[in-house]
Amino acid sequence: MSGFLLQLGGPLQSWGEHSDFTDRDTVSHPTRSGLIGMIASAFGISRDQAVADWEDGSAPPTGFGRLTRLRFTIRCDRPGTRLRDFHTVGGGYPAHRTVPTAKGGRRGAGMTTIVSHRGYLSDAVFTVAVTAPNAADLAAECAQALAAPRWPLHMGRRSCPPGALFLLRADVPDPVRELRAVPLARSRPGPVRPGDDEPGEPVESPATVTVRFTADTPFPPDFVNGLPAGVVADSPAPTSGRSSVSTLNDEPVRLMSRDRVYRSRPAYATSCRLPADLCAGHGLAYLDALDSYLHPSQPERNAP
Repeated sequence: MSGFLLQLGGPLQSWGEHSDFTDRDTVSHPTRSGLIGMIASAFGISRDQAVADWEDGSAPPTGFGRLTRLRFTIRCDRPGTRLRDFHTVGGGYPAHRTVPTAKGGRRGAGMTTIVSHRGYLSDAVFTVAVTAPNAADLAAECAQALAAPRWPLHMGRRSCPPGALFLLRADVPDPVRELRAVPLARSRPGPVRPGDDEPGEPVESPATVTVRFTADTPFPPDFVNGLPAGVVADSPAPTSGRSSVSTLNDEPVRLMSRDRVYRSRPAYATSCRLPADLCAGHGLAYLDALDSYLHPSQPERNAP
């Protein structure tokens, strides 16, 4: 099952699920609606065309409905830190410049300021495998659009553009299993040192690290069991990878400006241990590791 790999990293990202105007949340990983909306932006699909189906179940002749066939498997390289931003709108203005109301007027005295809270993930990094199991050529079309997007891309909110490392690989034979080989954007764990009351030499650094995966479909049965030799999987992973662990309200039905409708869908998650050697750190060290992964050195040919 071919597809492509994305990396979502940057100073901030935000993936709302139950947001309203004054309290806009974020879940701990990219949502289906956010990812599909980002790809729709790359194609240049406008809001009035962002319809997967109408209330009667009929599908409109737009390209947005095809994008709902995409499947996303997300590896959490770094979960980041939750950040809550405080916003005010409309305070301190004269009456004729205060916040407009839905009826065409202005908010009255004592009600001019609107206070809102917005959640973000700071310094988080996710590597995403994108596939389209029931739509031939869709993944390739999406990768091509993301390589040269028609409209700017953002990670959940327009204030959160993706980093320079975005479309990692455009044509991957099995991108879900390839998530076990892409360098991790995290520091390698250091040696475990004994406490003051436990004298002795430092213990060697761990050989593996625990990595969290989420997906919108069950993981393949051998996703964990197929790990490289010597890598030990967490015991609950096979069960949690095949059974949904939660429900998210992020399946887009219509994303029009005044008609946004989502469906609930099961979410799947699993954790497994990957080689600690995949931890490539930050900054230039990570860029070097990623470059070695993307452009492996060719073996020298023997001279004739």
